[in-house]
Amino acid sequence: MKSFKVALVVGSLRKESFNKKIARAIRELKVEGMHFENIEIGDLPLYNEDLEKDVPQSWQYFRDVLPSYDAVLFITPEYNRSVPAVLKNALDVGSRPYGKSVWAGKPAAIISCTAGGLGAFGANHHLRQSLVFLDMPTLQQPEAYLSHAANLFDESGTLKDTSTRDFLNSFLIKFESWIEKNIEEKKV
Repeated sequence: MKSFKVALVVGSLRKESFNKKIARAIRELKVEGMHFENIEIGDLPLYNEDLEKDVPQSWQYFRDVLPSYDAVLFITPEYNRSVPAVLKNALDVGSRPYGKSVWAGKPAAIISCTAGGLGAFGANHHLRQSLVFLDMPTLQQPEAYLSHAANLFDESGTLKDTSTRDFLNSFLIKFESWIEKNIEEKKV
């Protein structure tokens, strides 16, 4: 069985963010056939085409490292019924310059997580719109909306909710199949 290298892109900057805790829980699940690594997006300057003349080092590193991943798992909160600016900025930086997108063709999945009751539904679907344009085949089912996140973790930030752990495990197994399917289709 091939092992897929998956970039974890977390749309939250807060040190104790629930989304960062979900990313940590995913790395700890150790799903066979998948290796997860966090990709930092908080240090990317806001996209401005004028900066393409002398590309910021963080942009260049980001653009250089992303192609080495087989797939991307986005984990995002919801801000004002959309994705946080830091995540949208990462999408923009990675999609430029025109015709050289690091996202194109990469299988993707989305987990949205919030302290509220809707599971960051709006952000999840708004992100899907951008991923369609970026040509990222995105896992459709199961959908992953994690609500009431404050109740999912213990005092040390470890995922304590067993039903969420089981769901994430099954979600990742499905994502692994999705990655394999889409990588095989690219070969044809």
